Amino acid sequence: MLGFMSKASDPEDIVRVVQQLHDGHRWTARDVLEATMADDSPLTAREADVLRVTREGCSAHEIARRLHLAPGTVRNYLSNAMQKTNTTTRHDAARSADERGWL
Repeated sequence: MLGFMSKASDPEDIVRVVQQLHDGHRWTARDVLEATMADDSPLTAREADVLRVTREGCSAHEIARRLHLAPGTVRNYLSNAMQKTNTTTRHDAARSADERGWL
């Protein structure tokens, strides 16, 4: 873990990251995340599809129905997209991806 975080990292940040990992979430260092965002979209085609429908205000179940996916699959795509856009809600992820020209 320490090999992936800056030596200047705040101890509270380290605790937060360890808790996220323990809870089963993924973590990506901000500089790595920003580097991947500097180029082409990091979103998969399906993540982009889900975010496009999210912009219309649809619920996860409605997105699943419209895209012929399971609701759990939609939640996974949304979770991945939120991580890749460094946002906390699906609506913010859709807005952020749209602003970056990824949708």
